[in-house]
Amino acid sequence: MGNICRSPLAEGTFRKLHLDQAPELRLQIGSAGTHAYHVGEPPDPRAMMAARMRGMDISSHRGQVVRREHFEACDYIVAMDHDNLARLRKLQPANGRAELKLLLEYTAGASQDEVPDPYYGGPEDFERVLDLVEAGGRGLLAEIMK
Repeated sequence: MGNICRSPLAEGTFRKLHLDQAPELRLQIGSAGTHAYHVGEPPDPRAMMAARMRGMDISSHRGQVVRREHFEACDYIVAMDHDNLARLRKLQPANGRAELKLLLEYTAGASQDEVPDPYYGGPEDFERVLDLVEAGGRGLLAEIMK
C-alpha cells in the first residue's frame, strides 16, 4: 500500500532468495505502493530491523508508487492483499502485460491468501510477514524457473 513495510520486506526477501538459489537468472526486482503515502521515505524502522535480523539490508529502499510503465515492463506484479490487488487491476492499462496475483497464490498449501499489514503491530507481526513473503517468494521463484 504505502511501500514501507510489506513490499520492501518482500523485495528484500526475494532478492536474497534469487541470489541464494538462482543467481544465474537475470531478474529485475523492485517494489512499489498502490498509494503515494510514503513516496521517497525509507522503510519503517521495524521492517528494517526485522530484515536485518534475517541478514538483509533494506535501508536503501525508498517508497515509490506503482506507475503505468510497471505494467508494461514487468512480467509479474504481486500484491499482498485483495484490496491492493483490486487497485492494481484498476490501474493496469489495456496493453499491460504483467501477470497480477496475490503473492501467496504462489505458495502451495498456504493457509491464507493475504499477507497482513504489520504497520499497527509489533515485532512479531513483522516476523510473520517475513515468514509469509519468504514462502510466497520461494513459490514465485519456482514459477519463474519453470
